Amino acid sequence: MVRYVANKLFYMLVSLFVLISATFFLMKAIPGDPFTSEKKVPPEIKARLYEQYGLDKPLYHQYFKYLGDIAQGDLGVSMKRLNQDVTHLIGQTFSSSLKLGVVAIIVSVIVGVLLGMIAALYHRKFIDSAAMVLAVLGIAVPSFVVASLLQYVFAAKLSWLPVSGFKGPLYYILPVAALSAQPIAFIARLTRSSMLEVLHADYIKTAKAKGLSWAAILSRHVLRNGILPVVTYLGPMTANVVTGSVVIEQIFGIGGIGKQFVEAIGVRDYTVIMGITIFYGVLLMLARFITDIAYVFVDPRIKLTGGKEG
Repeated sequence: MVRYVANKLFYMLVSLFVLISATFFLMKAIPGDPFTSEKKVPPEIKARLYEQYGLDKPLYHQYFKYLGDIAQGDLGVSMKRLNQDVTHLIGQTFSSSLKLGVVAIIVSVIVGVLLGMIAALYHRKFIDSAAMVLAVLGIAVPSFVVASLLQYVFAAKLSWLPVSGFKGPLYYILPVAALSAQPIAFIARLTRSSMLEVLHADYIKTAKAKGLSWAAILSRHVLRNGILPVVTYLGPMTANVVTGSVVIEQIFGIGGIGKQFVEAIGVRDYTVIMGITIFYGVLLMLARFITDIAYVFVDPRIKLTGGKEG
């Protein structure tokens, strides 16, 4: 187990290094820089800005300096906001993104598993077909389209819910619904197919023959084995929710990291873009790591030996 965890942590560091390097060079490859649009600034002041933020140095010098700062836990300061430390900016805005993401993940798992269970138990009936139609729509329709439709119907036309903002429980409903629509659909389909396979397994027939109650069969065998694919999906789902929140926060005017990220891209604020990308990357890697560990506890048949599962 210790060796497995050590291997995972090593690959996480390698992945993080690749992420930082790729983002840095891709960002620099885009034409322009944070001060390109500052047309009214005199050339001498612009030159001083370049010197202040190290943009006048060769690219390799900027890269190695950034790696050195990252190694010391320094994400730098914003190039467009006066004296705004990137670490402080992330700390200020992360709470809103965290609340939105956690609620969306909880809602996705609960609703998705329930929908999949109902579809499996009523296989080839109207409820099954209706649940799968909803699942297909949830996968096919992009989250920003769902968000716009929800805003138009429930906020603009019916006035049941606020259009934007993040000030209380009512403000959660529309963004969480938009953000969790696709994960719910995936989980419902995974749960349904997995439970159907389990329901037709020989050990379920044996359990029925032994006189085990249907509730006991569901809780002890069907549900436990049926949610294994869902546990595997938790890592990618977290990635989906986190990246999806970037657009959702912008649409609903939520002052989270996603909104800051979109605004930073618009003005090419290099340090903020890099800082938030690294922060998201670490979050996603940790989510995948926790998922791998959780999978072992959900399915005791899996043993960890030297970084391999078998």
